Amino acid sequence: MAAAARLAARGRPLSRPNPAVGCLVVRDGIVVGRGWTRPGGRPHAEAVALAEAGAAARGATVYVTLEPCAHRSDRGPACSDLIVEARPARVVIGQRDPDPRTCGRGIERLTEAGIAVAARACPVSRDSLAGYLARAERGRPHVTLKLATSLDGAIATAAGESRWITGPAARAHVHSRRAMADAILVGGGTWRADAPRLDVRLPGLEPRSPRRLVLSRTIADETVETLPAPEAIAGLEAVQYLYVEGGAQTAAAFLAADLVDRIELYRAPIVIGGGAPAIGDIGLASLAQAHGRWHLAERRQLGSDTFEAYRRQAQDQPRDGDKR
Repeated sequence: MAAAARLAARGRPLSRPNPAVGCLVVRDGIVVGRGWTRPGGRPHAEAVALAEAGAAARGATVYVTLEPCAHRSDRGPACSDLIVEARPARVVIGQRDPDPRTCGRGIERLTEAGIAVAARACPVSRDSLAGYLARAERGRPHVTLKLATSLDGAIATAAGESRWITGPAARAHVHSRRAMADAILVGGGTWRADAPRLDVRLPGLEPRSPRRLVLSRTIADETVETLPAPEAIAGLEAVQYLYVEGGAQTAAAFLAADLVDRIELYRAPIVIGGGAPAIGDIGLASLAQAHGRWHLAERRQLGSDTFEAYRRQAQDQPRDGDKR
């Protein structure tokens, strides 16, 4: 399932408005088919993997990160029907689909056809579908807050100099993360002070530059979209993944509104002293409120800089899903 989830990442974010799903077909320990959701949402991962497997899918095991869809569409057949036609012996599903058109129905269709189904609550599948599930369960995009700081937590000198705190390896990694987002957002102060390009500047990935958003009520610039408040992200169409880059007040606004799902922290081995803090006041009343909120999900070295990703612990209550 972890391998299927890695395949799913290839579809993000171009699969929008559909979720990025990964699928593997395995027979006798050998992968005979692999697929991920293609740009625009079709074909689905299962259709691609089964087409590659061909006759070898019969009697095989299908691993798919999301419950196969059960609804027919003008854009393509239902994946549960395709699987029934392929006649695998077993299907392992990493996450039930909250879409009411499929929820449980895809599994039901497979079991009625005599195919063994294992529907597991798989964390790696859930992580790979974070944007889709955030939309379905919380009615908004999945939000990643990116911070690049010195060892003492500054994002700039007292005079405002911030280029560059981190080195080239860390900056390239940031661009790879931008390429995985549907939209990128900065605050009005950052936009006015730095005029950031907010694009992807990695060879071959330039077309994946996300939509550019600014958190501001006053900026009038036709090259960007503006949002009046963090809560307005719920109204962003076709955005499953939002990448928030700066600055300190914008970071504080999203944290105070409890809208951050993941923090990605790039830390350079420098000490600035008296510099601009990475995050403004978030209204924390006591240290007890701060503990137990974030869980380390990933750590790696990027040149001389350290990258750490933290996942939010508490989750909101689910709500009816979006359509797949």
